[in-house]
Amino acid sequence: MAALMSLMSPNWLAARLLATLQPLFLLATRLYVSWEFLKSGRIKLTSWDTTIYLFENEYHTPLLSPHLAAVAGTAGELFFPLLLITGLAGRIGALGLFAVNALAVISYKHVLLTEGFEAALGQHVLWGFMLALLAIVGPGRYSVDQLLVRRIGGSARI
Repeated sequence: MAALMSLMSPNWLAARLLATLQPLFLLATRLYVSWEFLKSGRIKLTSWDTTIYLFENEYHTPLLSPHLAAVAGTAGELFFPLLLITGLAGRIGALGLFAVNALAVISYKHVLLTEGFEAALGQHVLWGFMLALLAIVGPGRYSVDQLLVRRIGGSARI
């Protein structure tokens, strides 16, 4: 047992040291993935005619008309990142962007799932993984959610 304890000691030390980085890592993840979606939403908004054209002719959105899908997609890419950046309803922001990301892949699967587009699909998978992590773990210590929990004296894990 003593040998096992001595073998695990470096792992436990690493865990304690790396745990101090968790709040910064979660903040950096929130900022990075939010920035990616904000850029896309801004481009859609500033080139609205092109956005409408793409939704009518290139993207195959299920269930929604192209115009409604364009509005909903653009709104999601602009609204949910704001929640995620601030960490206000951070899990809702992460889940919302996860849905936007999933719908983007579904709507553009005829391109993303073809040979030569592995890197583009890989970006969506990476963003989806990051958003799932944030939805499961939460926005972390540096978030409005955590500030609200501390202010009302709660012990909820945000």
